[in-house]
Amino acid sequence: MTKRVEKIGVVVSDKMDKTRVIMVEFLTRHPLYKKTIRKRRKFMAHDENNITKIGDVVKIIQTRPLSRHKRWKITEIIDKDKNVFEKINKEGEGSDTTEDNATGSR
Repeated sequence: MTKRVEKIGVVVSDKMDKTRVIMVEFLTRHPLYKKTIRKRRKFMAHDENNITKIGDVVKIIQTRPLSRHKRWKITEIIDKDKNVFEKINKEGEGSDTTEDNATGSR
């Protein structure tokens, strides 16, 4: 009997009913240059009661196919509402507007 795979990630989308999109980050090593690379992968996971929101850190476990894309189920909420992606988006928006103003003044 094999053990089910578990992953920890952040909820990036909660627009679907009973489904969440979880982004999992992992580190891997480049085969030629040996540099550590951060890779990201998105998984659709089942959330029966719609209790998770964007920014929550959750643990997901592999399960039988629940739909065309869902093969994961949320088992536990590790940390509520980290707002990680909202902070990144706000910082990115601020830098884009200053660059536009600088190039537009020519």
